[in-house]
Amino acid sequence: MDFAFSADLEELSAEAHAVGRSAAGHLDVQEDSWLRGTSRAFAKELSDRGWLGMCWPTTVGGGGRSVLERFVVVEALISEGAPIASIWFGDRQIGPTLLQFGTSDQQDRFLPGLISSDDMWCVGMSEPDAGSDVASLRTTAERHGDTWIVNGQKVWTSGAAEADYCYLIARTDPDAPPHAGLSEFIVDLRSPGVDIRPIRDMTDDRHFCEVHFTDVEVPADLMVGAENGAFKQIMRQMEHERGGIDRLVSNRRTYLDAVTDAGPTGRLGHPVRRQQMARIESGYRIGRLLVLREVTGQSPTSWSALTKTWCTEFEIDVAAFCGDAVGAPAMTSGRIARNICYAPGYTIMGGTTQILRNIIGERMLGLPR
Repeated sequence: MDFAFSADLEELSAEAHAVGRSAAGHLDVQEDSWLRGTSRAFAKELSDRGWLGMCWPTTVGGGGRSVLERFVVVEALISEGAPIASIWFGDRQIGPTLLQFGTSDQQDRFLPGLISSDDMWCVGMSEPDAGSDVASLRTTAERHGDTWIVNGQKVWTSGAAEADYCYLIARTDPDAPPHAGLSEFIVDLRSPGVDIRPIRDMTDDRHFCEVHFTDVEVPADLMVGAENGAFKQIMRQMEHERGGIDRLVSNRRTYLDAVTDAGPTGRLGHPVRRQQMARIESGYRIGRLLVLREVTGQSPTSWSALTKTWCTEFEIDVAAFCGDAVGAPAMTSGRIARNICYAPGYTIMGGTTQILRNIIGERMLGLPR
């Protein structure tokens, strides 16, 4: 089987790598750019290039392009460390979710802002006592005429401090079973009663936030999909979130630079380190094929759990390898030191590895609970 891309795709990939390098060259940190790399100016450049909503139908303003075209563009931009956080959540999962579950009015209202890069989105899912277990969330939305009143707290809400809208999951039927009674809403973050507090982590990143909702009014027509039927919608959205190339190449730039700095005649000349490097290169290719199977619609149900588990554990291995390859300088303040500290988070955000292994065992392999 020939796994090579067509000449057109290779040309598009080369273009995207060049664009990504140009955008990231001046940045002190080039890793995790889809989480922490907020740049409205670069977001506008991506829009002008037609790289937002690439696969969405042309009838809604999208590019109508193939999934492989989007894949090579996104892979290149994140691998180079381009600051794409301003558009990432909207392009990766909000747009596809609105196309699948949103009303025509919601699509007409919100998709143009995603495609133009004018609107930045965040996802209000996790809570202090409901991380990977979405069914246990306690943020509530109560119906009062044509308005829903939202109260509660979200945490680890990436990009909320800069976002315009939050795609919020709330409990609308407190008497229903845990997996039922959930609904999804579009919340304008400029609404009265919204309080956003950035969280500073050990690497000095501040992209995570906690968001408090106190009697926040949400128009009834901004509920997305079925009332009390959001859990199935959430699972579809999580496939977009867990199965993409971002889960494999968050720290690809660290690896490429570490290999260059260590050099084949330096620390990488040791046979053990060359074996480690071979393992990293093999792992990258395996993860890439897992993602491609997801992207092209050739994967079975729950495949994204397998993809994310492999890819994020691989990213932890990448950070450790980079520290070993560079040696003592990795202990000083810098990109590699930062990534070693940050890497464990890859297997937590978006669903912990432990939860995902349960999904793989129960839903894919049919193992007993």
